[in-house]
Amino acid sequence: MPYHQFKCSECIPERLQHAVDKGPGEQLTDALPLGYLNTIPGTISERGCAYCGAKHVIGTPMKDVIHISHGPVGCTYDTWQTKRYISDDGNFQLKYTFASDMKEAHIVFGAEKMLKKNIIEAFKAFPHIKRMTIYQTCASALIGDDINAIADEVMEEMPDVKVFVCNSPGFAGPSQSGGHHKINLAWLSQMVGTVEPEIYSKYVVNYVGEYNIQGDQEIMKDYLHRMGIQILSTFTGNGRFDDLRGMHKAQLNVLECARSAEYICDELRVRYGIPRMDIDGFGFEAISDSLLKIGYFFGIEDKAREIIAEETARWKPELDWYAARLKGLKVCLWPGGSKLWHWAHSIHKEMGLEVVSVYTKFGHQGDMEKGISRCEPGALAIDDPNELEGLEAMYELKPDIIFTGKRPGEVAKKIRVPYLNAHGYHNGPYKGYEGWVRFARDIYNAVYSPIHKLSFLDISKDEIPTDKGFETQQLLSDTKLSDEVKSSTELRQCTSKYDPIPDLREKNPYLFPHPETGELRTIPIEQLRKNKVVEVE
Repeated sequence: MPYHQFKCSECIPERLQHAVDKGPGEQLTDALPLGYLNTIPGTISERGCAYCGAKHVIGTPMKDVIHISHGPVGCTYDTWQTKRYISDDGNFQLKYTFASDMKEAHIVFGAEKMLKKNIIEAFKAFPHIKRMTIYQTCASALIGDDINAIADEVMEEMPDVKVFVCNSPGFAGPSQSGGHHKINLAWLSQMVGTVEPEIYSKYVVNYVGEYNIQGDQEIMKDYLHRMGIQILSTFTGNGRFDDLRGMHKAQLNVLECARSAEYICDELRVRYGIPRMDIDGFGFEAISDSLLKIGYFFGIEDKAREIIAEETARWKPELDWYAARLKGLKVCLWPGGSKLWHWAHSIHKEMGLEVVSVYTKFGHQGDMEKGISRCEPGALAIDDPNELEGLEAMYELKPDIIFTGKRPGEVAKKIRVPYLNAHGYHNGPYKGYEGWVRFARDIYNAVYSPIHKLSFLDISKDEIPTDKGFETQQLLSDTKLSDEVKSSTELRQCTSKYDPIPDLREKNPYLFPHPETGELRTIPIEQLRKNKVVEVE
């Protein structure tokens, strides 16, 4: 077993089996780290708890719901507004968060009366919202507050409201994935089958494991609607509480994120006989295969092929332009969850990126199996790394960019490694054909950003003029773009038209518009560091 020993973790021998180097010709039995286990004391893990997995990942994307946590205010604050789960009704679920705000006295004497008072107060404060989810935390679980009984009392006194209870305290699993499991089964047991939905199409699906990060869902909905498919409910991005109560009437469960929502799909198959189909919305090849699979299921594959041909013709030339300039860049793929294996092979095959490391903080062995099998030999696979291990890996692997969350991303920027937010996105959505091009554009902008390149200047050593600023600043301020290159879309097209150097990465240039013609030209970074701007033929 090719275990990878981190120097910073030599004092914790148990960590050795949680990181492996994938060697040439090795099978998964030789390159699979341990995963989804209780946190090893002393490792300073950064992964979320089961409560976080239930509320933050699955529950909060529901848009017409008051989401209240029965526990200390810090619990709900930690799971508020950290992902861009947008909705089309004013983003109520992002603007507000609610907590019973348990104190020490409530731990001693109980907090059921306070919880009931807070529930009624919340409904009165937002009279247009008639649905609520209550999330249990460690504090309320340990003292045994009967949240279900309180919910029943409220619904009896206020017949027009509906309350769902999710008993998923932080200690309910080794990571936030345990919370995914809890809320999936709780929703199925308490809510599914309590509403009869309106069916208006011959083809009806539930879109499961989709959270509408920066509008991901809207791209996929467009494809399905063009195929004539009715989306009965979305679990749970931009989803309505009552729509999700009618999931039992779908003909097919289309599953995007298997890590967070396969549980409800499997149980819907057992209880209602609804088949499950796993799809992948990231990458041209993956989305094409997914649309064809859905088309074959309903016998409308011709409509799927029309969409594939139209979207590929529209967006493939732009993807190819970026791929030519991203080829060979090294990336640490540290997104956690299903993106570990959704992205590993697609970014290599379609963008030319070299995946030098994969990791997950809350994924199961199955996530690692798929992720490792889809990345290239030599990749370092890590389960639940801490900050020191992440830093050591970046110093050793020297990636050009990492895809990860905000916390490790900010650490990467300190050592001058650009990052893209793999959880909330920088400029999403990233799903679908257009989204995949947008993802490639964000990678390109991050790697070749002049602002990022300037971070390598050392003000204690490099000669920097103080009278007029950097030459780059002067050049940009004096430049007037022609009307031809004003919009971002036209600017990308002009980049392709006027770029004189085919391989930008090796030349490591800046791209600047010519002051007179507006045509883009490349200026080597070495010249800018010497404060000398030269014309490039």
